[in-house]
Amino acid sequence: MSYFVTPIAKLIEEFEKLPGIGPKSAQRLAFYVVNLPPEKALKLANAIKEAKEKVKYCSVCGNLTDKDPCMVCNSENRDRSVICVVENPRDIVAMEKTREFKGLYHVLHGAISPMEGIGPEDIKIKELLSRLQPGEVKEIIIATNPNIEGEATAMYIAKLLKPLGIKTTRIAHGIPVGGDLEYADEVTLAKALQGRREI
Repeated sequence: MSYFVTPIAKLIEEFEKLPGIGPKSAQRLAFYVVNLPPEKALKLANAIKEAKEKVKYCSVCGNLTDKDPCMVCNSENRDRSVICVVENPRDIVAMEKTREFKGLYHVLHGAISPMEGIGPEDIKIKELLSRLQPGEVKEIIIATNPNIEGEATAMYIAKLLKPLGIKTTRIAHGIPVGGDLEYADEVTLAKALQGRREI
């Protein structure tokens, strides 16, 4: 039995479907929306509607965009000889915040995960290979997550690229800046050792 009137119960139910939103947060959000002045509630609804209607995937890299190709693929200032491969569009946002990477991106839209029935053909590996023009792309940086699925995906892509003679690198993993060695787990420490470089 619901303690809420039907429209609020429906709103709570929809908020609960969002990632990271539990029942209490869903209730708070629903009551927040219901208590908004009508013009602000309409503004929120229109923003959701507009994002759903206008945002699509870039036909080149697979990033979220409202113009195709996206602004990164369209930019004259990007280094077209380097492509950074990531699992999802949120990873591009993280990479761009560093202001260190000046190349192009490729979004896989997932990672290889036999446990979940996701194979190489279920993510955008074929599309990555079709972007590799001879002589143009000199390096592929694989920036998949440092977990079992991300590692499996990185190894699979590296194996495909080896015969093409394109330099393939993997982002380093290890101790976070400001972290203490004594609190790092064995896997993190092992990755930090493997990714060490000369200073």
